[in-house]
Formats: sequence, C-alpha cells, structure tokens
Amino acid sequence: MQLIDKLRALADDSDFRQGARDMASPSLGLAAWGLVTGVTMVKSGLSLPLACGMSLLVFAGSAQLTALPLIASGAPLWVLLATAFCVNLRFVIFSAQWRNYFGHLPRWRRLLNGYVAADLNFVYFIKRYPDPVPLPEQQRYFWGGVAVNWPTWQACSFTGILLADRIPTHWGIGFAGVMALLGLSYSLLTEKMLWWVALTAGAVSIATYSLPLKLNILCAIVAAGAVGWWLDSRRARR
Repeated sequence: MQLIDKLRALADDSDFRQGARDMASPSLGLAAWGLVTGVTMVKSGLSLPLACGMSLLVFAGSAQLTALPLIASGAPLWVLLATAFCVNLRFVIFSAQWRNYFGHLPRWRRLLNGYVAADLNFVYFIKRYPDPVPLPEQQRYFWGGVAVNWPTWQACSFTGILLADRIPTHWGIGFAGVMALLGLSYSLLTEKMLWWVALTAGAVSIATYSLPLKLNILCAIVAAGAVGWWLDSRRARR
C-alpha cells in the first residue's frame, strides 16, 4: 500500500506531469523507431527470446540498429564492440553533464538513471534546468519523461518483434522510421556548429558507403566527432 501511495503522489506531482508532457510530444516518432527496431531484429535473424532480451538490455535504438547488420554479416567481435561504443559515446557526454544534477544520489540510483536515460530525456532536462545545480524536483521531472519514453519504446519494439513476420517489407516501415529519426534529429540542430557536425557525418557516411561490415557508420562517427571537437575548441579559444 505504501508503494501504491507513493506512486499516486508521484503521478499527482506537477514536475512529474510536466516531464511526461514534454516527452509525449516526440513519442510518435519514438514509437515508429521502436517498431522498426523490433522488426529489424527479427528479420536480421535473431530469435524471439534474443530479440526481446536485446530490447530490454540494450536500451539504445541506434546501437541496436548499428549492431544488427554486423551480427548478420558475421563481423568480428571487435568491429561490433567498437562500432557500438562509438555510437554510444554521446552518453558519456550526457552522463558527465548529468553528474552535476545527480552526482549526490546513491550509486544504485545513478545506475538506474543511466539505464533509462535517452537522448530526448537529456535534451528536455537540460532545456528545463540549464543551470547545473541539483534541485529536489529534478528527479521527479526526469522520471516523468522516463514514464513515457521507456514504456513507449519497449511496447513498440515488442510489437515489432512479435509481428515482424506479418509486416510486409513493402509497407516501408524502415523508411518511416528513418524519416521519424530525421525529424527528431532536425529538432536538435539548434546551432550552426551542430549543422556542420551533421553534414560531416552524412557526407562521410555516403563517401565511405562501399566499405565492408558497415564501417562507413564508424567512419562517419569518428569524422563528425573530430569536427565537433575542433569547432568546440575553436569557439572556446575565441
């Protein structure tokens, strides 16, 4: 009963509800991308238990979609690990920033926050709390976003896994997912430097498309990261 009362109090909290409302706005794009990821896992050859386990344990759609063609093509383990690591490097940056807000929490809570955190959680959180000072309401706002983001992703991913054999490829679900991701990415390009980083990633990915084992993705990540670091260093010197 105490747990139920706490959950009810959390649901009635204004900061929690605001976090949920903010995350609800891009939920349609997240749903499409989660569905695509679920379908892709099965069509790449993963069994239902493996696909369900990957959806729950690897809560990172970009890393999942990057790893799947490498798994299907029999890529060496080091290529798989290196690519997934580079794709998820942004979470190191997110975690370093979130440490200013959540560094005082117990380790198990920080680990739990890290598991459920996603790109849009970070974007909306930093937008609402630009000053890196811990406040009591921040956790409630964070979990309001998680309450929408995590279940939406898992529900749509599991739907894609279970219905993968019934969804025809000519429906263009993959294209819909790509368009949804592009829409989300466009909303994050809020300054000139980010546009240069995005253009670099796209150009290098296309230029190196013929590389085996999807290494063009790794090349694009490295090039975009290098350009972003150089532009950021140049701006800091100025």
